[in-house]
Amino acid sequence: MIQGGKRALGLCGVISPAKERQENNKPMGLIMRLSRYFLPVLKENPAEAQIVSHRLMLRAGMIKQASAGIYSWLPLGFKLLRKLENIIHEEQLRAGHLPIQMPILQGADLWRESGRYDAYGAEMLRMKDRHDRDMLFTPTAEELVTDIFRSHVGSYKDLPMTLYQIQWKFRDEIRPRFGVMRGREFYMKDGYNFDLTKEDALHAYNRHLVSYLRTYERMGLQAIPMRADSGPIGGDDTHEFLVLADTGESERRVGVRRNVRRRRAPRDGTRGEWQVPPELEGDADNCDEDCE
Repeated sequence: MIQGGKRALGLCGVISPAKERQENNKPMGLIMRLSRYFLPVLKENPAEAQIVSHRLMLRAGMIKQASAGIYSWLPLGFKLLRKLENIIHEEQLRAGHLPIQMPILQGADLWRESGRYDAYGAEMLRMKDRHDRDMLFTPTAEELVTDIFRSHVGSYKDLPMTLYQIQWKFRDEIRPRFGVMRGREFYMKDGYNFDLTKEDALHAYNRHLVSYLRTYERMGLQAIPMRADSGPIGGDDTHEFLVLADTGESERRVGVRRNVRRRRAPRDGTRGEWQVPPELEGDADNCDEDCE
């Protein structure tokens, strides 16, 4: 029945507008019968999977290979991808970084202006649109974000500023492998800071580094930052984060130092912070004889 121009719950089962909005706004996928879920598991190890993570993701029905180095994310894998993305967003916002979203396709003019269009090499996927204009599938977005910045920021008072996005990228790897770890198409968080001085830029770089360490820790991973080659992206300071595992392509010799680090145990039950004992701080001679 209807009273005063508003719906009311009556014998006919009419739902009030507030109740209807509540029903429509319920998150989807909270309750799902397994019999209705799309989970194409595999009984056997796929022949193309070389490492355990790749095998498990395929067998668990998380991903399916579309072509070399390119994968479809199926419901279970897509759910995991969104969980990881949320952790990254939370840590970036905690560091004071601002999220944006830039297009996957870029025009070539900005890349010609920076001099990287021809220098980037065969990893860049180039194409033309119907008007015969040169386009490219984003391998990285320094040119585009710099153009956004210079078009809208005109005062030093707006600095420092750090923008970031999580977006699909494409780099035409000569030999894609290890599943989604070394694919041609990948989902990447990329951040860009704008500063007045080199000191400010280094501070922003370190803030980024700490945000990554926090992100890895929340994922249950112990990541080791190592200096690395910047490659075609360029830059003075470059680090990559390594997670020790039986599989991979990089080998690192790790020095083991006795009692160099100890973890403070707070009374509130949290994990605490790493501390270097004062008696060993800056001492490089407290290493085991069989360090390697």
